[in-house]
Amino acid sequence: MATTATDKAQVNPGQGDDKKGQQQHDAKGERKPQRGRHDEKLKILCGTANEPLADEICAFLGIPRGQAHITRFADGEVYLQVLENVRGADVFVVQPTCKPVDEHLMELLLMIDALKRASARRITTVIPYFGYARQDRKDKPRVAISAKLVADLLTTAGAHRALVVDLHAPQIRGYFNIPVDQILASPVLVDYFRKMELPNLTVVSPDAGGVERARFVAKKMDAALAIVDKRRTDINTTEVMHVIGDVSGRNCLIIDDIIDTAGTTVKTAEALKNAGALKVFACASHAVLSPPAIERIGNSVLEQVVVTNTIPASEAAKNEPKIKVLSIAGLIARAIQSIHEETSVSTLFL
Repeated sequence: MATTATDKAQVNPGQGDDKKGQQQHDAKGERKPQRGRHDEKLKILCGTANEPLADEICAFLGIPRGQAHITRFADGEVYLQVLENVRGADVFVVQPTCKPVDEHLMELLLMIDALKRASARRITTVIPYFGYARQDRKDKPRVAISAKLVADLLTTAGAHRALVVDLHAPQIRGYFNIPVDQILASPVLVDYFRKMELPNLTVVSPDAGGVERARFVAKKMDAALAIVDKRRTDINTTEVMHVIGDVSGRNCLIIDDIIDTAGTTVKTAEALKNAGALKVFACASHAVLSPPAIERIGNSVLEQVVVTNTIPASEAAKNEPKIKVLSIAGLIARAIQSIHEETSVSTLFL
C-alpha cells in the first residue's frame, strides 16, 4: 500500500461472517469492497488530513492508494511530490479541509498544481469536509465571503470538478465555475437510526436554516418534524429560545451538518428535555468537535451523538461513550466510481 509521508523537520527536497451485514447497510449506504479493478487510469491520492478515510475508499474500490510525499520545511512551508505516473489519468484527491484548516487547504492546492503539471487528464477534489463554508454570504459590513474565495482557489489551482459531502449551505455549489457533485451523509445516518427502531420519533432542526435537511430525514424515517428557535449572541455562542412543534412524550433526533463546540446541540437537547422529550439523540455529518465539545457532550442530557468520519476523530472523541462514528467511505467510493464511469451520482441518496 502506498503511503503519504509527513515530517515536521527541515528537509532536503532531493531526499468474516458479519462483514456482509456490516458493509452492506443498504443500497444507498456502505457496500461490500470490490475485488481488484485493474483500472490504471483511476488514481486516488490524499493529503495528510484524513488518510484512514482515503484508505477505506481505496479498499471499497479495490485499488491501491496513489503515492505522494508530503513534508514540511523548518518554517512550516509544505513540500509535496507525486511519486507515480499520472499522465492521462482520472485523479481524485481526498482531502477534507479540517483543523489545521489552512495547512490542509494548502496541501490540497499544491497537490492539484502538481497533478496538473504532471499532465493528469482530469483532477477531482474530493472534499469530505469543506472548510470556510460558514462564511458563505455578506451578512455584515466589510466581511469576507470565504467560501467563494476557496472555490476560486481550487479552480485556479487546476481542479476540473469537485465532490463534496453536505455543504453548510447549498448556494456554495454556485460559487464554483466547475462542476460540483454533492453527496449527503443522510443515507448512512438514517440507516443507523432506523435499526434502533425508536418509537414516536421526532426529527428536530436546531435552527431555521437546517429545516430542509431535517425535513428530508424526517420524510425518510416517516417521523414528525420540530424546529428549535435560537438566537446567536456571538461566534460559537448560541442561546436557545423555544421549541416549535410537539415533542412532549416523544423521542427526538437532532440533525445538523456540523458539530463544532457543541453549544447549539447541547442547548437544543436541554430545550427539548424541558419541553417533555423522553430521549434526545443527535447526529451530524461533520464532527469538528472543537474544545470543549467532547466535555459538553459527555455532561449533557444527550443519549448519543452520531457522526461520520469526514473528519478524523480524535482519541478523546473515540473514548467518549456518547459519541459514535460511522464510516462514509462506501458512499464516497460509489460517488467516485460514478464520476469515473460517467454515471449518475444523485441516485446514491435520492
